[in-house]
Amino acid sequence: MSLFWRIFGLNAVVLGFATALLLWAPVTVSVPILLTEAVVLVLGMGVMLVANGALLRWGLAPLERLTRLMTTVDLLRPGQRLPVSGGGGEIPELIRTFNAMLDRLENERATSSARVLLAQEAERRRIAQELHDEVGQSMTAILLVLGRAADDADEPLRDELHQAQEITRESLDEVRRLVRRLRPGVLDDLGLISALSSLTHDFATHTGLRVVRRFDTDLPVLDHETELVLYRVAQESLTNAARHADAERLEVGLARADGAVTLTVADDGRGIEAAHEGAGIRGMRERALLIGAALDITSAPGAGTRIRLTAPLPRK
Repeated sequence: MSLFWRIFGLNAVVLGFATALLLWAPVTVSVPILLTEAVVLVLGMGVMLVANGALLRWGLAPLERLTRLMTTVDLLRPGQRLPVSGGGGEIPELIRTFNAMLDRLENERATSSARVLLAQEAERRRIAQELHDEVGQSMTAILLVLGRAADDADEPLRDELHQAQEITRESLDEVRRLVRRLRPGVLDDLGLISALSSLTHDFATHTGLRVVRRFDTDLPVLDHETELVLYRVAQESLTNAARHADAERLEVGLARADGAVTLTVADDGRGIEAAHEGAGIRGMRERALLIGAALDITSAPGAGTRIRLTAPLPRK
C-alpha cells in the first residue's frame, strides 16, 4: 500500500467510525445548541483526533525509525540497517533504498580509508628513513667530533663539551625512538608479539606507567596488513591513555578467539565520555575498517577504559 492510500485509509477508518456514531447514537443538535450537546461534540472531536493521531503514528512508524537512523548513522560503525517489513509499497522501498545507500557509502568509505592509511604508512616510512639516514647520521658525526674535541680540550671547556655530547646523545636517542614509532622495523623482522613487547617496554620506560602484557603463544599467522593495524591500534591506545586517562596501570592483551585475534588495551584511569570520541579513536575505527575488524570501547567515569579490537583471521 502506498503512503497516500495508507494515510487515506487510516483517516477513512476514523471518519467512518465517527459517522456511524452520529447515525446510531442518540445524539442530537439543537438550535441554538445546548451546553450538554456542545460538550458531547467537543469530546467526540477529541476522541477522533486522538484516534487519528494514534493510527497515523502506527502507520508512519517506519518513517520515524528511518529518520532516527539517518540522524545517528556512523559510517565508522558499519552494519546499521533497518528491517524491511512487507513486500511492496513506498515505505518498504524507501527503507531498502536507504539500506542500499548505506552499503555503497560504507564500501566507498572503507576503500577511501584504505587508500589514505596506506599513503600515511608510506609517508611514515619515508620520514623515518630520512630521520635515520640524514638526521641520525649527522648527529652521530657530531657526537664523534665532540668526543675528539673533548679529549683535546682543557677544563672547563672539556666539561662543557661533555655536556653538549650528552645532550646530543639524548637527542639521538629521541630521534631513534621517533623512527621506531614511525616505522616499526621490529614488526617486519620479528613479528607482532615482539613489536608489541618493544612498544610497551618503551612506553613504560618513557611514561613511568606500569604495563602488564598478556600475550598468547599460539597465535595464528597473520598477514602484514592485519599485524600493522593491531600494532597501530595498540600504539594509539597507549598514547591516549598516557595523555588523557590519568592512569597508573595498563594491561595489553593479545589472544586467539574463534576465527579471530583479539587485542585488548585496558587502563585504570578516569574513563572517557561515551559520546565523545576524538581524532585518535576515530582513526582507530578507520584502521579497523581496513581489515574488517570490530572495535569496541567500554568506559565509565572513574572505572577506566577498555579498548577491544577483534580482527578476523585472513582467509586461506
